[in-house]
Amino acid sequence: MSEPTAPVGIEFRKVAKRYGDDPATPMAVKDVSFTVPSGTLTTILGPSGCGKTTTLRMIAGLEPPTSGQILIQGRDVTASGPAERNVSMVFQSYALFPHMNVLANVAYGLSVSGVARVDARRRAQAALDNVGLTGFDERLTSELSGGQQQRVALARALVLEPAVLLFDEPLSNLDARLRRAMREEIRTLQQRLKLTVAYVTHDQSEALAVSDQIIVMDHGAIAQIGAPDDLYERPQTAFVAGFMGEAMLFDASADAHGQVRLGPITLSWSHGRPGRVKVAVRPEAWQVLPAGQGALGAQLTKRAYLGNAWEYTFETELGDIFVLSADVEQAHELGARLSLSLAGHGLSVVAL
Repeated sequence: MSEPTAPVGIEFRKVAKRYGDDPATPMAVKDVSFTVPSGTLTTILGPSGCGKTTTLRMIAGLEPPTSGQILIQGRDVTASGPAERNVSMVFQSYALFPHMNVLANVAYGLSVSGVARVDARRRAQAALDNVGLTGFDERLTSELSGGQQQRVALARALVLEPAVLLFDEPLSNLDARLRRAMREEIRTLQQRLKLTVAYVTHDQSEALAVSDQIIVMDHGAIAQIGAPDDLYERPQTAFVAGFMGEAMLFDASADAHGQVRLGPITLSWSHGRPGRVKVAVRPEAWQVLPAGQGALGAQLTKRAYLGNAWEYTFETELGDIFVLSADVEQAHELGARLSLSLAGHGLSVVAL
């Protein structure tokens, strides 16, 4: 007996977007189809200009699609405005009112919706409790840190009890340490409250850390959809391999027996046809061995100590190779002649 499928929180059916009426204008989003199951977090990831923010704005109803269909919780909202969609959005800039205290900021959406003042205050205080800001009611937003302002923006979105919660680059204004703490808090809150979330970022590590599903976009189209480990370990294209974390791409050739020749290294590949291919190799996939023990001869030309790892650059017949080694006790000297081999993880073969 098969398990029932999770209800769909968001569904795009061949959605396209072109700005303006000129048919010669390139599409910002090209016939995109995907689903976000209810109670899960999907990240829309890609470089600047790939269409991810336009896609998020179409979910919110801030941009009408040129064609296609958008459904939220099974209801067609393609022609509906933002107020009719039961969605809330957390913006990159937070968009807080500086002249209002924290409680008034959070209660604002309820107040303009006609909710009684007593009920609005009660719900706003509960939302602040949810994001760890109990006791901050009377503070002005200008008195808060960046992380606290982010929590206020999140509470203001949550208080409306949306069917879908949207994040547009929510952590980009925070420093690296605070970004890590906030992404953990967002993920914990999403899982605890079983929120349906669409989350836009250009940061691969952020996407890997918070997502149930990642949609990678490139030039307005979907390059690949999958779980974080699928996209990192099993990219289907050279673009996804290079974009999902650091990877070097090497030209190689595959034969009819599933063998891939990467210089002196032979790999097995059971999923493709013979011909020219690309091999994507993560820095952590290389093993540094004494000279002659690995298939690829290498001379160390650069190194950097990171505390928990060494970064090395080797000169090889395949070109310069960047290696990340977790063996901090073994520090190789510049100029040393060594060899490299590939581990079973962190590498993938993609067809051209």
